[in-house]
Amino acid sequence: MKGRQPTVTILMADDDEDDSMLVREAITVSQLPIDLHTVSNGEELMDYLHRRGQYTDNKLAPRPGLILLDLNMPKKNGLEVLKEIKTDPELRTIPVIVLTTSKAEENIHHTYSLGANSYIVKPMTFSALVELMETFGKYWFEIVELPLAVVGGENEEKPNQSSTN
Repeated sequence: MKGRQPTVTILMADDDEDDSMLVREAITVSQLPIDLHTVSNGEELMDYLHRRGQYTDNKLAPRPGLILLDLNMPKKNGLEVLKEIKTDPELRTIPVIVLTTSKAEENIHHTYSLGANSYIVKPMTFSALVELMETFGKYWFEIVELPLAVVGGENEEKPNQSSTN
């Protein structure tokens, strides 16, 4: 993971600031080539994806290569935005990984039926989260082939890596 992979923009939608902070720290510890952007609810997520409001500047809000989506958010929940993303011809190719606390079978089934690419239950400890992010990084950046638009172009011009040296 510590090679010279291109930086990938990930957009995380989660209303829990602590969870967002922990994911950012886990990415840093894992030394993943990720430029993490966060939004705190489903409406902000859709504004970001459609470049509305505060998200009109492509340099501040680049198109994400992956979306980490919590199900339990205010204004628009994860299931609503997942359905909206996967029915939009411009957005549906963006992989959506549900990262949530819910282990409910109906949520798991429903998210996959709406087109989620993965369903991950948030780990209970920081060390487990770091391990999850390392595995996540290996799978999505070393094993899976993502479209070149996801990892090239604008995202390589100005990587905004979360890690410090």
